[in-house]
Amino acid sequence: MSGRWLQGLCMALLLAACQSPEAQGKTPQPAGRRVVTDVFAEDYVGATLPRARVVLKDAFGGQHVVDAEVAATPDSRARGLMWRKELAAGTGMLFIFPREEVQSFWMRNTLIPLDMLFIDSKGLIRGIVERAEPRTLTPRSAGEPGRYVLEVPGGWCQSVGITRGGTVEFHGLDGIQVIP
Repeated sequence: MSGRWLQGLCMALLLAACQSPEAQGKTPQPAGRRVVTDVFAEDYVGATLPRARVVLKDAFGGQHVVDAEVAATPDSRARGLMWRKELAAGTGMLFIFPREEVQSFWMRNTLIPLDMLFIDSKGLIRGIVERAEPRTLTPRSAGEPGRYVLEVPGGWCQSVGITRGGTVEFHGLDGIQVIP
């Protein structure tokens, strides 16, 4: 076996490893299974999302922490929490948009009721949609510009005293690239 042939083999193996789903941050698909690319499809498997902590202050000065998946790409924002059958208390999804503007959300293929908190760039809650009805196409918005939307289990805001005008702090967003 020549050194050049062995070098070529090593380069081919290295290239194959770099192109693997795992190396690209994607979940590998089982052999023989078709790859679903429609983000709205129930059997779509996207990349594992980054996580962050969102600290919300309630009307009485208390703090409530949400462990949130971060949707900062067009596909992850489009997919959101579709097809989830549950969302535990203290968890949610934080949608980050490239710029501050009026955001509008629907509940297409979303199986559970959600509270939606619309948050501006300064960390001020501009509006809350409580207990959004699942599986509807009704647009929901705060009607005011914002850069973030936090989705949490339906009824959570009322149960812990989170209201419009409250403040939010984000931890762990450094290094997360927001893609338009």
